[in-house]
Amino acid sequence: MDYDDAYANAPYIPGADAYPDQWLSASETWATAQSEAGTRQQNIPYGDSARQVFDLFKPVGNVKGLVVFVHGGYWLKFDRTYWFHLAAGAVARGWAVAVPSYDLCPNVRISQITRQIASAISTAGRMVEGSIILAGHSAGGHLVSRMLEPGILDADIAERLQRILPISPVADLRPLMQTSMNSDLRIDSREAEQESPVLILNRLDVPVTVWVGSDERPAFLDQARWLANAWQCDLVEDPGKNHFNVIEGLTKPESPLMTSLLS
Repeated sequence: MDYDDAYANAPYIPGADAYPDQWLSASETWATAQSEAGTRQQNIPYGDSARQVFDLFKPVGNVKGLVVFVHGGYWLKFDRTYWFHLAAGAVARGWAVAVPSYDLCPNVRISQITRQIASAISTAGRMVEGSIILAGHSAGGHLVSRMLEPGILDADIAERLQRILPISPVADLRPLMQTSMNSDLRIDSREAEQESPVLILNRLDVPVTVWVGSDERPAFLDQARWLANAWQCDLVEDPGKNHFNVIEGLTKPESPLMTSLLS
């Protein structure tokens, strides 16, 4: 099996090269409008490094709780500035949304990123009352899934979790050890075992829905199914969606993805 090809998304998505610029433009436009409305707090630190910051968006009026969205990019690429527009659906439905950046491999290991995201969630959670919902895409799906291992999150934050929604998650890191990316990811057998959500045998009792596009690469369909089977949780294969457009439902308050997230 060619693992590099199996986990390569862009060559199999029409117009893939245009997506990052589209994401960044939509993100900047939406976030600027929130700044002008006074509903955005920028560059809130949750750790020591320059990338350990998040932006927080709040609805007008009463806040129902907190959604945290964690971006993907194989723990190697992107930051929060590409994804602010994905908060639009939840904000429109009365939820605050935190969108964090985090340090990237090879400067840190995946296990360190996991702890960074736990710190981001705890910091944001203490700024917003109510339930906490976690969503993440691809590598971000891995990171939010990791929050269900007992002891990763602070106890007072963990008890507020209402739902986890991993979107196209990387749930088993062991296959990635066979990719060329691993020269930067540096996953070894011990970290793969510790950091793979499918291997968490005793997870927090929080509802989980795994979401994946029906038109994704077989490897990502496998990853989603493995997690749903391991955790005996709901799995949705979103018709006609690929790895890049499967997240678009987060921008729309009444989309099936948003309805599942906030249920």
